[in-house]
Amino acid sequence: MKKKINVGLIGTGRLGNMYAEFLTTRVTKANLVAVADIIPERAKTCAEKFDVEKAYFSHQEINDAKNLDVVIVTATTGNHKEIVIDAAQKKKTIFCEKPMTLTLDDAREMKSVVEKNGVFYQQGYMRRFDKGFAAVKKKIDEGVIGQPVVFRGSSRDPYLPTLEYLYPKNSGGQILDMAIHDFDIARWYMGDVDTVYSVGGVLAFPEVEQTGDTDNVVMAVKFDSGTLGEVDISRNGVYGYDIRAEVLGTKGTLKAGYLRDTPILVLTKEGVTHDVVPYFPERFCDAYVAQLNDFLKNVETGSEPMITIDDGIAGLQVAVAATDSLHKGTVVKVKDY
Repeated sequence: MKKKINVGLIGTGRLGNMYAEFLTTRVTKANLVAVADIIPERAKTCAEKFDVEKAYFSHQEINDAKNLDVVIVTATTGNHKEIVIDAAQKKKTIFCEKPMTLTLDDAREMKSVVEKNGVFYQQGYMRRFDKGFAAVKKKIDEGVIGQPVVFRGSSRDPYLPTLEYLYPKNSGGQILDMAIHDFDIARWYMGDVDTVYSVGGVLAFPEVEQTGDTDNVVMAVKFDSGTLGEVDISRNGVYGYDIRAEVLGTKGTLKAGYLRDTPILVLTKEGVTHDVVPYFPERFCDAYVAQLNDFLKNVETGSEPMITIDDGIAGLQVAVAATDSLHKGTVVKVKDY
């Protein structure tokens, strides 16, 4: 039996607790030995809940721990840069959730430090590990739909996060928070983005106005190859968590995503109904687990990750450009950012 890999988890909020559960129940190579959070009670509660040996109250402490092989970063996005740079300087192997950070300057500095210290870094984008999204990529590569010419991505959340979270200084803004996943999939399917044009506004929740953010945005993109794309994001998918992607090719179309959670239809005289996916933990649970298993397999075998720090920067670059387009009301070139 192969030895398990000692893992430290940095950030024990909602996503961090999800990761802690996966790492202790479904990620077979992982031995979660420590968690860290700048809110001590949160770190202690997570450690107790998942029977983790040690709780730290700063990323410096957990990165200093000699018994850790790797660190997984699920902390607030605004703290990613400081955490990743500290981990890299202490020669830790790193997995970092999306978005890698809130600004391109910070992202490029993170890359510089990671490369200077020669540490392994894998960027988190769990949609690439979803069976449906991965199957679309495979069929594109096999030529099933001929040449891809149009991409469509749609991400709709079932409810509004807290207003505190919505302030762009915390979330990065709706595009950075939500569409970055769509942009990563778009790049994976179609190649790099050349230009983007965004339109959006506060259309469903008047209270969002005070945050300076939006609740609905539509983005038109043109890829380097000349092919086209469209991404729409919404905070008011009140019927359920709705995540989809579609690629139109010269010989057919591929669609990924689903809304019905349980494979059952109820047919009565009142109509035909089914349930819906409630939110991202249910929709992408298996993808998160597959992503973590892939990360630790790459660490164990010395394999290159499918999603690199350059992918993290590229997705962020498109999102930053799209956000700037939203504010300027003009088409922008991604390479200018």
